[in-house]
Amino acid sequence: MRDDLLDLARSPLALLLVTLLGYQAGRWLQARTGGHALAQPVLPAIGAAALAITVLDVDYADYRSATELIAFWLGPATVALAIPLHRQADRLKGFVVPLLVAIVVGAATSIVTAVLIARVLGADEVLEKTLATKAATTPVAIALTDTLGGIPPLAAVFAISIGIFSAITGPATLDLLRVRDRRARGLAVGAVSHGIGASRMLREDETEGAFAGLAMGLSALAISLLVPVLALVLF
Repeated sequence: MRDDLLDLARSPLALLLVTLLGYQAGRWLQARTGGHALAQPVLPAIGAAALAITVLDVDYADYRSATELIAFWLGPATVALAIPLHRQADRLKGFVVPLLVAIVVGAATSIVTAVLIARVLGADEVLEKTLATKAATTPVAIALTDTLGGIPPLAAVFAISIGIFSAITGPATLDLLRVRDRRARGLAVGAVSHGIGASRMLREDETEGAFAGLAMGLSALAISLLVPVLALVLF
């Protein structure tokens, strides 16, 4: 009987349900706190999934396979971010060149500083290569890190952790720096906190959310192009 219950708990449907319930719990907490910055729905989802696979002794590869449906819908959800951008297309006038320069410079700075800070702190080359892709979206970070010879699973952890941290602290930091331009705010947060940050900014303002979504895609592209070039100098 016990073995049957364990098998049921480890089933793909059960693991998928745990993840979805964790995310719903996060949304409930977010609503209860009035959208507080620390109440990011993805945090309870990660906690629930981590607890489940640890207690049930489920291999991550099996969990990833069980939740493939969620991963599949991430693609359409990301594409859907183009809808608010389309509505804000007129806000791009006179902003395209500064936007592109900011994305490229920001991506290069992210890559170089991550590697150099890790080197100063005594990290080995494998960890340096893993950190180089931290500002890209998780799928891009995993693919680039694998190409560089880093540790793809750890790159995913870095990308997600930085995304959550930036989504929590980014808007407050911009307020402190008195950055008021909605486009610049969205661009700054989206470039470093990916989909999590874009979702946060979209809740606050449609223009900020639109430019955060744009920055997320352009940053991933810039990092994909810059990492192989900068790797020739850094490693």
